[in-house]
Amino acid sequence: MSLEKQIQTDIMSAMKAHETVRLAALRGIKAAILLAKTSEGGNGEVSDADIVKIIQKLVKQRKESAEIYSGQNRPELAENELAEAAAMEVYLPKQLGEDEVKEILKGIIAETGASKPSDMGKVMGVATKRLAGQADGKMISTLVKALLA
Repeated sequence: MSLEKQIQTDIMSAMKAHETVRLAALRGIKAAILLAKTSEGGNGEVSDADIVKIIQKLVKQRKESAEIYSGQNRPELAENELAEAAAMEVYLPKQLGEDEVKEILKGIIAETGASKPSDMGKVMGVATKRLAGQADGKMISTLVKALLA
């Protein structure tokens, strides 16, 4: 079953179970998918890989919003954003831990021959492609800086 069909099925089950937070999260994903399908340059089809990218973007937005709400002393809104992010993360591939990412980055640094901080661009180009969907870009960047320092 494609990811889009799975999300549609889960929307129906969330409606029947009266899971409002999960339903809101799934409707947000569906709306983003429809927007991607109908955007300029779109061919009316969205692959599962594209849907994963869309969901990653939505999760990141929810987490950033929760951070802002926490900073403004609005914990109830922050909790809602984090709950929606958690409901969306179910559809993402398993995230690698920091130690696993560090080992992969050490291999990439050896491959590219990077040795100084100015080589960060070479490493990041390869790392972001290889770790796409498996690790947060901010974590990758921080680890690459630390390993090249």
